[in-house]
Amino acid sequence: MDYLSRESAPFSADLWKKVDDAVVNTASRVLIGRRFLNIFGPLGSGIQSINLDNFDETKSIEEETIDGISRIKNREYKEIPLIYSDFTLPWRDIESSEKLGYPVDLSAATFAAEACAQKEDKLIFLGSESAGYEGIFNAKGTNKIKKNDWKSGENPFTDIASAVEILTEQGIYGKLALIVSPDLYLQMQRIQPGTGVLESDRISKLLHGNIFTSPILGKNKAALLCTEPNYIDIVIGQDIATAYLELRDLNHVLRILETVLLRIKNRKAIVVFE
Repeated sequence: MDYLSRESAPFSADLWKKVDDAVVNTASRVLIGRRFLNIFGPLGSGIQSINLDNFDETKSIEEETIDGISRIKNREYKEIPLIYSDFTLPWRDIESSEKLGYPVDLSAATFAAEACAQKEDKLIFLGSESAGYEGIFNAKGTNKIKKNDWKSGENPFTDIASAVEILTEQGIYGKLALIVSPDLYLQMQRIQPGTGVLESDRISKLLHGNIFTSPILGKNKAALLCTEPNYIDIVIGQDIATAYLELRDLNHVLRILETVLLRIKNRKAIVVFE
């Protein structure tokens, strides 16, 4: 059975390809978290949960046996939440395309794909307190550092260098990435007096170019993290796909959906600027 219900849609294979291309291309353009975090998966739509191991204190997986029953200590399983966004294709647009050869306007699909991608990034960066999911910026047990005024002097570079030092002192090694809100990113676009070098260029060189920004963060937020998959990754069950939902008032309602989970394995690999 096709759980995406595509067989229910009176769409040609060519139209489905155009919808898929519009959705995937738009999501790829908008998504930020996937640009620096490793992907575990896709595992498939039927995978509903995944193990979440805590390596903050221990570096190994231990099995314990009680009364002849063995289990892995300190392991929990987390449900992989489903994210979706709906859109509508008017039936008259479909008819015009089939009868007159006009292209179907897929703006509604691209707007829905943007919304779905933003929901993914919001879950990764900010989590969802109501649903019980932590994000990079609100996870408990991460390193915290006081942020100075990034609009003056060498404060951005100095703060980020201090965060790198914190990770190094704790034995956290590997690829680093800085994620900042748009306002802080703009505050780094200053030429340091007497150097002719942008503050952002100095930081970029320190981090091998791994600076990212997202409007999802709002204002005055920044975090530095080690992105090696043994510290943190993104679990994908069902990758972004488009399903046929229903026929409503003769118009075609579709749903863009995915299942995704941020998996923090070592909270000490994250430094949040406060």
